[in-house]
Amino acid sequence: MGEVRKLQKKLRQIENLEIKISLSPEERFKISRKAELRSRLAELQLQLSGPQQTLGIVGDRKKEKMKRQVDDAPGALPSQKPPASKVLKGGEEFKAQATPSPAVRQRETAVDRQREKTEPAKVSGHKQDVSADCPESDKEQQLRQEEAEFSSLKGSWEKAKFRLRQLEGHNDIVTCVVAVDNLVVSGSRDTTVKVWHVPTATEHKNLGGHTGGVTCLSVPPPEYQSLHQTWSLSLSDKERFILSGSADCYVKIWALSIGQCVKSIYTFNAVTALCFVPEGDGYIITGSDGGKVQAWSWHTFENCQSINAHQDAVTCIQSQGPLVFSGSAEGGVSVWENRCTDRDPLRQLQHWGVQVTGCGSGSGGRLTLSPRGDRVFLAYGQAWVKILHWRTGSTSRLTNHSSIAAVTDCVHQTGGLLIGSCYDLVNGESTLNLFSLPQCRYLASLTWPDAPRILCFATWATGSGDHRWVTGGRTLTVWEQLPSSGKQRGDISVKRDSRLDFCFLESEAETEDDEETDGFEDDDDGAHSRSDGAEDEGSSSWLRCVLQ
Repeated sequence: MGEVRKLQKKLRQIENLEIKISLSPEERFKISRKAELRSRLAELQLQLSGPQQTLGIVGDRKKEKMKRQVDDAPGALPSQKPPASKVLKGGEEFKAQATPSPAVRQRETAVDRQREKTEPAKVSGHKQDVSADCPESDKEQQLRQEEAEFSSLKGSWEKAKFRLRQLEGHNDIVTCVVAVDNLVVSGSRDTTVKVWHVPTATEHKNLGGHTGGVTCLSVPPPEYQSLHQTWSLSLSDKERFILSGSADCYVKIWALSIGQCVKSIYTFNAVTALCFVPEGDGYIITGSDGGKVQAWSWHTFENCQSINAHQDAVTCIQSQGPLVFSGSAEGGVSVWENRCTDRDPLRQLQHWGVQVTGCGSGSGGRLTLSPRGDRVFLAYGQAWVKILHWRTGSTSRLTNHSSIAAVTDCVHQTGGLLIGSCYDLVNGESTLNLFSLPQCRYLASLTWPDAPRILCFATWATGSGDHRWVTGGRTLTVWEQLPSSGKQRGDISVKRDSRLDFCFLESEAETEDDEETDGFEDDDDGAHSRSDGAEDEGSSSWLRCVLQ
């Protein structure tokens, strides 16, 4: 068992080394051993299979623990408001089914116990004695309706078909992507920003101007325009602008129609994250490699505020209305309110450190987040997605892979879907896992042959409501949804990992067994031990690969 954990840690480290620009001889040697380590790990897991649990797989012991969690504690999960009955509300199967699955029976037990706690005492315990006007009857009817909707959604995704098209032009890792109408904009470690025409899968414009790797992109809404720049360049009133941040310490503002940089903002720090806040006159919020969060006026392009918010590089900034969420490599998450003032527009509402988020074990090096109401979904190089209730600091986690020898690189929301990218360190398989919102119930997993590790993600919908996605990493790929009833074959495989059905939500109290595998260190002996401990430490490995 100890050797298996050691191999998992080494593979986790190697995958993060592979996306660095420059490698030392020691690091090249480690990467050369990946196939050997994978083969040995597969051999050990095969030996442990059979009547025993394969280490790193959610087996019988884990299922039993989750069952105890649901049966014994049907109340609210730590990070969930409303109570668990809402989280588990899809637990009932249709009455027409003869034999419900174990997972369904498990959830039905939780729902029944929740009803027993909430329903008033009755003379008869039979459901037919409940009046049709009783709130509990309405609740049961709502549960059935929601279960029917979930079953329909799950069935539609099990039949989903996508056509994949590669966008070729970058010569290094794609670090960020955004979608604008029928265009995709991508930023790369090769220092360029490229604009792609999706219907033809061709490069539309090459925006060269940065001298360092491009780390982040953002798109202001059409109504937020820099009028003095628009007038001087004779641009359209509906001009779309693109913001790009780079390791060269610049934020550049590009006019999309002409492919020209209309403004450069020097920030004095390597820019590692940014977003546009469409409140008031508009603000550009940037994060730096040293943990600084800065606000810039969209009207004057002047710095409004600089805050030393985090102890390590800011790896993600997202806005939700007047709120701004920042996440850093050390695992901290801050929540800010935009007060729409000329000076110091950001007011910190909450800051939760690694002790609360549990994302600072040094395994991923890049925290990405996606806010939704009072919850923030966090991805940090683990086999699960952390869920932080940012007002109270309570957390839970959503299992994103059945093996702990896997990493979640990004998490994204589109419509009623939560999408988590997952990469298996053992077999090199990459998948996108789909969950329904707001219940976070597992729907399906999408993959294709030789799928690369997915580091960034963007989505939009066509006029007919079909999905279009773009994923970036080693390759830049556009996903175009095809009619499920059509004869055209799709390029992706849809599968369901039944083990994820048992992992709808886990409270942090029930996940202690896996925490010891969160980190990864190089345990190589002899001459191939790491020469620089700080360089290989997981907290900033992805970030350093961009800045070098």
